[in-house]
Amino acid sequence: MGIFKFLLNMLLFFETGLILKRLITNANKWGEMLDRTNRYIEELYNQYYRDVYQFALYYTNNKQDAEDITQETFIKVMRNFSQLKDETKQKTWILSIARNTAVDIHRKQVLRRLLPSKLEKKSQLSGETAEQRVLMQEDWALLQEALLSLKPHYRSLVILKGLKEFSNKETAAILGCTELKVRVDYHRAIAKMKKDRKLEIGVDLYAR
Repeated sequence: MGIFKFLLNMLLFFETGLILKRLITNANKWGEMLDRTNRYIEELYNQYYRDVYQFALYYTNNKQDAEDITQETFIKVMRNFSQLKDETKQKTWILSIARNTAVDIHRKQVLRRLLPSKLEKKSQLSGETAEQRVLMQEDWALLQEALLSLKPHYRSLVILKGLKEFSNKETAAILGCTELKVRVDYHRAIAKMKKDRKLEIGVDLYAR
């Protein structure tokens, strides 16, 4: 019986070694996949952070809320990364997450009507005058006041199509609607802004 017990122990020893080797190999493979995934997500963050933050800032008119939305968006990107089936649509996928996150967060918070005293965005004009800065701040204030007066769907449309200059197709993909609805609702949103706020924010925005 002793020899059989010895052989059985040896067999178990070799089997355990093989299993351990397989586990280590698989762990290394998973580690490599995780590293690649993390690097890819980091690339997505670097590439689309500005788009997400700008959308959130336009949507909320609040820097802290925009930062919270941006952070939560990329947390969701990490959690739901496996749902991204088509890498060519990564931008619309990420911005659809940003839009839904903005709606959820904004719905839970008290709508802030106080407009910023300064335009945080740096001017692209070289050597701008004090008068130019004042005019830019006034334009920004009017635009934000008008955006905040719109319902969430219309506000998203104006930001994506009018300000971020997405196509009808891209905007529809982000909002989960048809291109026809994008066109119709966009012009309704612009008409409402013009009627309610009497805005003059450029022919280009109205003509899109």
